[in-house]
Amino acid sequence: MRFSLPRPRQLARNLREVAQRRPETTEEYLEANPEAWAHIAEVDPHDAADILEALGTETAAEFLEPLESQQGARILEEMNDSAAAELLQTLPEAQAADLVGSMDADEAVDVLNQYEDEALPDLIANLDAESAFEIQRLLAYPRDSAGGLMTTEVASLPIGMTAGEAIEALRRLHETLDDLSYVYVVDDDQRLTGVVSFRELVFARPGTGLDQAMVPNPVRVTVEADREDVSDLIQRYNLFALPVVDDQERLLGIVTVDEAIEAIQEEASEDMAVMVGAGSEETVRTAVRVSIAKRLPWIIVNLALATIVAFTIERQKGVFDEFVVLAALMPVVALLGGNGGAQSLAVVIRSMAINQVPSQMVPKVLWREVRIGLALGVSLAVLSGIMAFIMSGGEGGVAGVMALAVFVNLSIATSAGAGIPIVLRNLGLDPALASNIFLTFVTDMVGFAGFLVIANAFL
Repeated sequence: MRFSLPRPRQLARNLREVAQRRPETTEEYLEANPEAWAHIAEVDPHDAADILEALGTETAAEFLEPLESQQGARILEEMNDSAAAELLQTLPEAQAADLVGSMDADEAVDVLNQYEDEALPDLIANLDAESAFEIQRLLAYPRDSAGGLMTTEVASLPIGMTAGEAIEALRRLHETLDDLSYVYVVDDDQRLTGVVSFRELVFARPGTGLDQAMVPNPVRVTVEADREDVSDLIQRYNLFALPVVDDQERLLGIVTVDEAIEAIQEEASEDMAVMVGAGSEETVRTAVRVSIAKRLPWIIVNLALATIVAFTIERQKGVFDEFVVLAALMPVVALLGGNGGAQSLAVVIRSMAINQVPSQMVPKVLWREVRIGLALGVSLAVLSGIMAFIMSGGEGGVAGVMALAVFVNLSIATSAGAGIPIVLRNLGLDPALASNIFLTFVTDMVGFAGFLVIANAFL
């Protein structure tokens, strides 16, 4: 079924697509039609955010300046956090503070976490007292904790209320609350005692007390809880929001399902970056010098490990004089081991991310990957042995060396792919921490050096 969007939304959609390919065309159109930009900013902040990101920081600042603070704030909330921070830092301090003060506090904190450290105090100094207090309170929590993810805009009511009184109270609060999926019930000391869905509250008899309508002792997390634990609880219990409490069980805020999804995506992207030795917080907007500083140490580690492999190969090179074909076959052994190990590594790290590898499961996981490695090793040993036999002109010894080397490398590489992240976790390190670099060392060492050791022993 085809449908048409209202004109401002259709225009926003078209301009967003054009801006991603030809930003200068979009810029010229919006400069010639300022009323079009005003409409887009008002009705579709999400597309407006995409357009500003495509136009670049300097141009985006020119289009953001004439907007009202509330409009600009909604657009900034929809932008990538690092792009929004970069944009704010190009604006006059007073205007930047006005925009940040108009944003939801939790959204503002996400952006300010990307701010340059030296610029942040000046921005906060220009905020109104209430916004500054709220933002500084949230900034104090680690980014990857429940406190760093939560919003303090939460519907909470005292336990002594009736359902009818609660509905009246929520009518007065609805303009200041974005999420009314759940209403949390607290005692006189603000301790969380129960939760009731908005739907159940509406259909309850007006005289029913909240203590009767609520579900007591709801699932909750402390403010220090890791974002992985937060996401896991929201997913496990199919929640729209998860309450956050302090060590006295006092309600501080909630983590919405939207924030949990963003946290999962960020965790996945960070793990992918760290696996290959890039900084977990590095993006294409990160300063070049910072990116170099984050990547160089792991590249140096890689060089050191590769040097060990090179020295080992150099000591075994004599076999090439008699069997030149080995030089062509050796990279194949390392490549097969690298691919097999990478598959195992990906499966184990993904399983760790979704809490499927508790300590008691480690032996079972390792044994599973060992069996897979042995099976793959046997299969590929036969195929690679046949290939080596053909390439060497019927040399049975070369074929046997190739088959044995492939079997050994695949078996070890698959086991290493499973074992490396588990070892790193047991050492208290991030399981994704440069696992790929260490795995490459193992597969190269066994693939290149091991191949030559076997060749020298049997040929």
